[in-house]
Parts: sequence; structure tokens; C-alpha cells
Amino acid sequence: MRIISGRFKGLEIAAPHTGTRPTTDRTKEAIFSHLESWGLLDGTRVLDLFAGTGALGLEALSRGADSLVSVESAGPAAASIGKTLQALKRSKAWDGSCTARIVRSKAEKFVTMFPAGGEAFDVVFIDPPYAYETNNCEALLAGLVEHGMVAPDGEIVLERSGRSQPAAAPAGWRVSNSKKYGETTVYYIDRDDTDDADNTDSTDNTGDADNTDTTNTD
Repeated sequence: MRIISGRFKGLEIAAPHTGTRPTTDRTKEAIFSHLESWGLLDGTRVLDLFAGTGALGLEALSRGADSLVSVESAGPAAASIGKTLQALKRSKAWDGSCTARIVRSKAEKFVTMFPAGGEAFDVVFIDPPYAYETNNCEALLAGLVEHGMVAPDGEIVLERSGRSQPAAAPAGWRVSNSKKYGETTVYYIDRDDTDDADNTDSTDNTGDADNTDTTNTD
């Protein structure tokens, strides 16, 4: 496997012999086409949960992200990501202002232990094993929102088996798009601003009514 585009294009991604399910290049290209069109890569902070080979987070870093945290619980996979990060940092294309690290932890524990007031991420990748239950997905999504881990204009990218029941977005968020690629379905989850817009409209209308009443009284 290699990074397919950006400043580290062509760099080989180290991977353990077993135990990971890498995102296909077709799916990866589609994901990053969306993110780039939305302006969600340049200078952003990226979190990669269930990182596996680390391919998604590494691709984001190659395409302009400034910061990457890859979270992986399996020792061999975490070690492989560490090797790739070392190779990136030796590359002439490495920008010294960038940061990238691997955290060996279960995704759920990492979310639970996220410090209060910690800096939110602009893009969060979640690519759990296909056997990961829908209710666990929903709990993880809710935890990300509850702990303030996703920026208000950020994006969560969730990959699941196309045969799995879709996970519901947390309160105040929505599944804005989804696309199936072979056995994998990708869900794009972002803030639902509908309620905010409704509340703003309501406030503006009330203010207009108050102003009209005052004018008429005068």
C-alpha cells in the first residue's frame, strides 16, 4: 500500500501481516475527493480511530492536514503506523510545523479520556471492524460529540459494512451523505444547523415585531 496523493505521494505504508482491513484506493479516493471539495484538509486537525494501517490519517496528512492522531489498539498495527510516521518525518516533504503521533488505545477509551477543553478535531475517521455493533458505533459517535472532540464545522467519516444497520447520528448532528463502495458504506456526519437557523429566524422575527410595536406606540 502507498499514499496515493499529496506531498508524500508514493510513500509506502507499513502494514502488519494480518488483522487489518485496509480501505481500498477507490474508496479512499472518493472520501478525499469529498473532503477536499469541502475544504476540510488544508491546515486541519485529524483524528483516525480504529486506524489499522493508518492509511486514512496518513493520506489526510499528505493532502494538507497539519495534525494527526492515529488511535489503534492492536500492537502490531500500532507499531506499523509508527514505522510509517518515522518514514514521513525523514522525508524531504515533511513540514516541521506538522505533528503526528500514534496512540495505542481502544477507540472508546481514547474518547472517554479526552481532556476537558482539549482542542477539537476538524476531521474524524472511524473505520471499526465489520463486526462492531451498531449500538457501539452510536455510543462512540455520541461520546465524540459529548466530549467536544469534533469542531462545530467538522466532519465525521464513518466506514461500515454495507450489510450493517446504519448508525444514527448524535443529537444535533446528521448523516448528510452516504455512499456504498463494494462491501463498504461510507457515511458523512456533520452538524445539523437546521435548528440554529430556525431559532435565528424566530429571534429576528420577534425583534422585528417588538420594533414595530414600539414605533406604533410612539
